[in-house]
Amino acid sequence: MPTRPSQREPDREASWIQSRALVGARIRALRIERGLTQEALALESGVTRNILIQVEHGKRGLLYERLFDLADALEVSVSDLVRPE
Repeated sequence: MPTRPSQREPDREASWIQSRALVGARIRALRIERGLTQEALALESGVTRNILIQVEHGKRGLLYERLFDLADALEVSVSDLVRPE
Protein backbone atom coordinates (compact mmCIF):
# COMPACT_ATOMS: atom_id res chain seq x y z
CA MET A 1 0.00 0.00 0.00
CA PRO A 2 1.40 3.43 -0.93
CA THR A 3 2.24 5.68 1.99
CA ARG A 4 2.89 8.98 0.24
CA PRO A 5 -0.19 11.18 -0.35
CA SER A 6 0.98 11.83 -3.91
CA GLN A 7 0.61 8.09 -4.55
CA ARG A 8 -2.87 7.73 -3.10
CA GLU A 9 -4.43 11.21 -2.95
CA PRO A 10 -3.46 13.39 -5.93
CA ASP A 11 -5.92 16.15 -4.91
CA ARG A 12 -4.32 16.40 -1.48
CA GLU A 13 -0.85 16.56 -3.03
CA ALA A 14 -2.03 19.34 -5.37
CA SER A 15 -3.35 21.25 -2.36
CA TRP A 16 0.03 20.92 -0.62
CA ILE A 17 1.83 22.17 -3.71
CA GLN A 18 -0.42 25.22 -3.76
CA SER A 19 0.07 25.80 -0.01
CA ARG A 20 3.87 25.59 -0.34
CA ALA A 21 3.76 28.17 -3.13
CA LEU A 22 1.57 30.54 -1.10
CA VAL A 23 3.70 30.27 2.05
CA GLY A 24 6.90 30.70 0.04
CA ALA A 25 5.54 33.78 -1.71
CA ARG A 26 4.43 35.23 1.64
CA ILE A 27 7.89 34.67 3.17
CA ARG A 28 9.54 36.29 0.14
CA ALA A 29 7.17 39.29 0.23
CA LEU A 30 7.75 39.85 3.95
CA ARG A 31 11.51 39.47 3.54
CA ILE A 32 11.59 42.07 0.76
CA GLU A 33 9.21 44.36 2.68
CA ARG A 34 11.68 44.33 5.57
CA GLY A 35 14.66 44.95 3.31
CA LEU A 36 16.30 41.61 4.07
CA THR A 37 18.37 39.60 1.65
CA GLN A 38 17.94 35.84 1.51
CA GLU A 39 21.31 35.52 3.19
CA ALA A 40 20.35 37.89 6.02
CA LEU A 41 17.07 36.06 6.67
CA ALA A 42 18.85 32.71 6.53
CA LEU A 43 21.41 33.86 9.11
CA GLU A 44 18.74 35.38 11.35
CA SER A 45 16.45 32.34 11.22
CA GLY A 46 18.97 29.50 11.12
CA VAL A 47 17.46 28.18 7.88
CA THR A 48 20.08 27.68 5.19
CA ARG A 49 19.96 29.99 2.19
CA ASN A 50 19.53 27.05 -0.18
CA ILE A 51 16.49 25.83 1.73
CA LEU A 52 15.11 29.38 1.90
CA ILE A 53 15.42 29.70 -1.88
CA GLN A 54 13.54 26.43 -2.37
CA VAL A 55 10.86 27.48 0.11
CA GLU A 56 10.37 30.88 -1.52
CA HIS A 57 9.92 29.15 -4.88
CA GLY A 58 7.40 26.69 -3.42
CA LYS A 59 9.63 23.71 -4.17
CA ARG A 60 10.08 22.65 -0.55
CA GLY A 61 8.05 22.60 2.62
CA LEU A 62 9.33 23.49 6.07
CA LEU A 63 9.63 21.64 9.30
CA TYR A 64 7.27 22.97 11.94
CA GLU A 65 10.15 24.42 13.97
CA ARG A 66 11.70 26.22 10.97
CA LEU A 67 8.38 27.92 10.26
CA PHE A 68 8.51 29.43 13.74
CA ASP A 69 12.17 30.41 13.28
CA LEU A 70 11.35 32.26 10.05
CA ALA A 71 8.32 33.93 11.62
CA ASP A 72 10.46 35.13 14.54
CA ALA A 73 13.14 36.46 12.19
CA LEU A 74 10.50 38.30 10.13
CA GLU A 75 8.83 39.54 13.34
CA VAL A 76 5.43 38.11 12.43
CA SER A 77 3.29 35.30 13.73
CA VAL A 78 3.25 31.92 12.06
CA SER A 79 -0.36 32.60 11.11
CA ASP A 80 0.86 35.60 9.10
CA LEU A 81 3.03 33.24 7.05
CA VAL A 82 0.38 30.65 6.35
CA ARG A 83 -2.73 32.76 5.81
CA PRO A 84 -3.80 33.46 2.25
CA GLU A 85 -3.62 37.06 1.08
